[in-house]
Amino acid sequence: MNVELPFAPVDTIIRRNAGDLRVSADASKELATRIQEHGSELAIDAAERATEDGRKTLMAEDFGVETVVDKDDLELPVAPVDRIARLEIDDRYRVSMDARVALADILEAYADNVAESAAILAHHADRRTITEDDIETYFSLFE
Repeated sequence: MNVELPFAPVDTIIRRNAGDLRVSADASKELATRIQEHGSELAIDAAERATEDGRKTLMAEDFGVETVVDKDDLELPVAPVDRIARLEIDDRYRVSMDARVALADILEAYADNVAESAAILAHHADRRTITEDDIETYFSLFE
């Protein structure tokens, strides 16, 4: 699978949750992959909601978001999130800008949660670096 999301913003999200821990490149790559998978699943659900409403455009409310944040307040860039949203949905759907920003916000919160937990796991293992194993362990425990 080609990962649409650049690793740099994902690394930044992990680092803001890491405290004094280092972050391995493999951890950023693993989390970027997991974010992409989750975003694609959310877009499939949103497309189903849009279809039920007789629309071909995904809106923020299709992602369960009522108030959309300013995209400049997000670490995740909107363009790759748009590509993630379109990975598994039919080409006949459009994704509104508010929906892209809403999805980016959801995915960033998701990444923060995983990164915070991965930092706890690294501390528990008495390591100074958050690794891919910490990301994988999070998912094996909580999903």
